[in-house]
Amino acid sequence: MLDSFLTFINQQKWDLGKQKTLLAVSGGVDSVVMAHLFYKAGFDAIIAHCNFGLRASESDEDEDFVRQLALQYGYPIFVKHFDTKVYAKSNAISTQMAARDLRYGWFREQSKLSSCAWVATAHHLNDSIETSLLNFSRGTGLAGIPGIAAEADGIIRPLLFATRSEIQRYLEENEIPWREDRSNATLDYKRNRIRHQVIPVLRALNPSLEHTFKTTSARLRSADNLLSTFMNDWMDSFVQKVGEEIHMSVSSLLSMAEPAYALWFILHRYGFGYQQVQSITDSLPGTSGKVFYSSDFTVLHDRDLLILRLTPGRPQATNWILEKSSGQYQIGDVQLLFCEFERAASFNPDRDKNVAYFDRNMLVFPLSVRHWMAGDRFCPLGMGGKGKKVSDLLIDAKVSVFAKQKVCVLLNGNGEILWVIGIRADDRFKVLPFTTGVLRVTLTSVDE
Repeated sequence: MLDSFLTFINQQKWDLGKQKTLLAVSGGVDSVVMAHLFYKAGFDAIIAHCNFGLRASESDEDEDFVRQLALQYGYPIFVKHFDTKVYAKSNAISTQMAARDLRYGWFREQSKLSSCAWVATAHHLNDSIETSLLNFSRGTGLAGIPGIAAEADGIIRPLLFATRSEIQRYLEENEIPWREDRSNATLDYKRNRIRHQVIPVLRALNPSLEHTFKTTSARLRSADNLLSTFMNDWMDSFVQKVGEEIHMSVSSLLSMAEPAYALWFILHRYGFGYQQVQSITDSLPGTSGKVFYSSDFTVLHDRDLLILRLTPGRPQATNWILEKSSGQYQIGDVQLLFCEFERAASFNPDRDKNVAYFDRNMLVFPLSVRHWMAGDRFCPLGMGGKGKKVSDLLIDAKVSVFAKQKVCVLLNGNGEILWVIGIRADDRFKVLPFTTGVLRVTLTSVDE
């Protein structure tokens, strides 16, 4: 087995002979075999042991055993005691998940402190089969079906080439002592139910289960890597970054053979599940305007675009009071510049949508600014005094749901809307030939 162990390490290109490794050793069969193989191979290592305090005196006996093992091999050892049940309760997770979070967090921390290149765990081929079946039952998709990776996030699994029976045989042949964890025999955990109830059935159907899985896992992992490479290249050409938003073409997406998978490949990293992405895709041939949410992000279907951005909070209903007819006012993340002057015969108003002109004599100061609200009405410039809902104006102007949340209105002192800022002024307050005083308001520093 030592030869197979060294061959596997060479295949993975881990230079364990020159770089130190932190060995996660519980005292069970797999981890003591891993420690023995490292010792026999002459690799530099440090042993790390977690005492979760879950099995009373047995947990302390496990710790004593691992300490003696480290002494026997001449390896330094670090031991960490955890109050696992308290952590599980405070984080509302199972004891099993708590132990996992605690040990991996500590392993990584201790690895850095000890200048280790890797953390090594003793997962083997049967563990990988169990993980694959668990992932399949949970619906994790292609990435979860190959099982455990030989290396991920600084964690290596140098026993992944070996079956449980091969490890047990090596243990017995070399008369290596070990500690039994009785929880491995219980059916309280999902992994144990797969190990003791599902795997025997599959092995009865295929006596070469482990060998078949090893081949299939390698093929699936290669296929996933190939697909990911293709999809990343496609995503770079499909996704457009516009300010803080991501824009995606609906027509281009729907022209693909598998639009739901393509969209999921982009959106899953933003917290959208596959079923939710399927709902988004199914809605695309319909009317635009639908909005979908993950915990932190929003996707808007806006005509031929899907727009992704951080979920914005609705701006607070703040009123800004503008007391003077000249000067500059900061309104949230924009500025309004007021300039008052006498109308000249050659007066020629700027057609910029960010500039509005008003008959000064019709204004009642102080003016104010607030975010538009449902039910707001005004008379858009150029419509001859005909009233219109601000909400309808925003639809006609094709203002997206996201942009609507930033739209503000400038109000006269009596509460009438003077300007849907940056979009349309009110016709009732426009500058006419007999107007004497003019107020020009300019919108600047627009937050794109």
